[in-house]
Amino acid sequence: MTNFLNNTDQAGTFLGRVWNPQAGGPAVVTLRNGQVIDITARTAPTLRDILEMDDPVAYTRAAPGSDLGALSALCAAPVGDAGTCHFLAPCDLQAVKACGVTFARSMVERVIEERAAGDPQAAEAIRARIGALIGDSLKNIRAGSPEAEAVKQALIKEGLWSQYLEVGIGPDAEVFSKAQPLSSVGPQALIGLHPMSTWNNPEPEIVLAVTSDARIVGATLGNDVNLRDVEGRSALLLSKAKDNNASCAIGPMLRLFDDSFSLDDVRQAEIDLTVTGTDGFTLTGKSSMNQISRDPADLVSQTIGRHHQYPDGLMLFLGTLFAPTQDRDVPGEGFTHKLGDVVTISAPGLGALTNTVALSTQCPPWTFGISHLMRNLAARALI
Repeated sequence: MTNFLNNTDQAGTFLGRVWNPQAGGPAVVTLRNGQVIDITARTAPTLRDILEMDDPVAYTRAAPGSDLGALSALCAAPVGDAGTCHFLAPCDLQAVKACGVTFARSMVERVIEERAAGDPQAAEAIRARIGALIGDSLKNIRAGSPEAEAVKQALIKEGLWSQYLEVGIGPDAEVFSKAQPLSSVGPQALIGLHPMSTWNNPEPEIVLAVTSDARIVGATLGNDVNLRDVEGRSALLLSKAKDNNASCAIGPMLRLFDDSFSLDDVRQAEIDLTVTGTDGFTLTGKSSMNQISRDPADLVSQTIGRHHQYPDGLMLFLGTLFAPTQDRDVPGEGFTHKLGDVVTISAPGLGALTNTVALSTQCPPWTFGISHLMRNLAARALI
């Protein structure tokens, strides 16, 4: 297994988490000269504590720590083995939230899913009809603008208005709970599909780290696994479609915003997706952040503020441009996962997040929650 951060990536300021077998629990780590350094301390026993500081970059760069080994060695370590040091998702106490329908092309796909009610062949016919009507006319419309309202009225007249189009170009963004704190999996872990789903796909996204006072302090990559047939049946099944065992992957590490990387880099990021199946099938895709319909800062302000607080901060998925329309088996049915698919999401400056697809019922169960973390930190005299 090669490093999930190349030498150019490592020039930034990184925070992450690993399972430390000697501590019997997680450790907060950073990278220094290709080595993984444990900086867990009483002053900052969790990654959340570092992010909440006035200057998390300065603390991370200066914090004393112990060397856990080379990045290459930890990248190769078996994930889930409590006896080996391996990477975890780079978040702990934060809520994990996600924004949907933030790209015009993705938005049209959601309309198709809704109208097809989970039927892939019906989706192909609807896709052709909607494309003939609106083409790329939604691509550059600013959500909530007068121009967006005009498009909305035109679609209503055609009988094609949808709740997905409402959040795609209306004034209010879709923000939902993706996963519980500590339930996200990290790089090289299995990622889970609910066994009821037969039509599903990866969603390659950038994930922002946001503090309790709404500061955006860093970014990483995420896979917001999507069950298209479940959500397509009813938007009220969103939680069942989105929040399952091992259905949220985040990583490989959190890159803090500093003089080498900022929110403006996120706004221009190009995210690549590769899916390689055991059947020889390969899917490639891309999500260009410069085509997002809502600015990342606006999505954050719609999520946290006087209307909703997050005392431990949050991780916020920004949505994806990727639309899984490439046929895998049957013409017109598009893409769906098969067990054993290897999914890699990558972006310059953020590295690569790789996971292997399994059923949620076959992935290791989530057993290390907040109570377990608190007991572990107390036993280590860190709280």
